[in-house]
Amino acid sequence: MAREFFDKLMEYIKANKGKTFGAIIGFIVAILVLTIGFFKTLFIVLCTWLGYYLGSKSDNKENIKELLEKILQIGKKD
Repeated sequence: MAREFFDKLMEYIKANKGKTFGAIIGFIVAILVLTIGFFKTLFIVLCTWLGYYLGSKSDNKENIKELLEKILQIGKKD
C-alpha cells in the first residue's frame, strides 16, 4: 500500500514539476518568515537570487567581472 502511494506521488511530481517546485519553495519561505522574520528572509531570498543570476551568467560563458563592473561601475571616473 505504501509503495503504491509512493509510486502515485512520484508520478504526480513528475507530471507537475512546476507546481511541486513552487509549493516547496513557498513552504520553505513561509517557515523562514515564521522562524527568523520577514527582513532576514528577504535578505536570504535576494542573496539566493543574486547567486543564481551570477551563476547563470557563468554557465552561459559570460564574463562575470565585466558584468560586475557594469553593475557597480567600478573604475569609472566622472
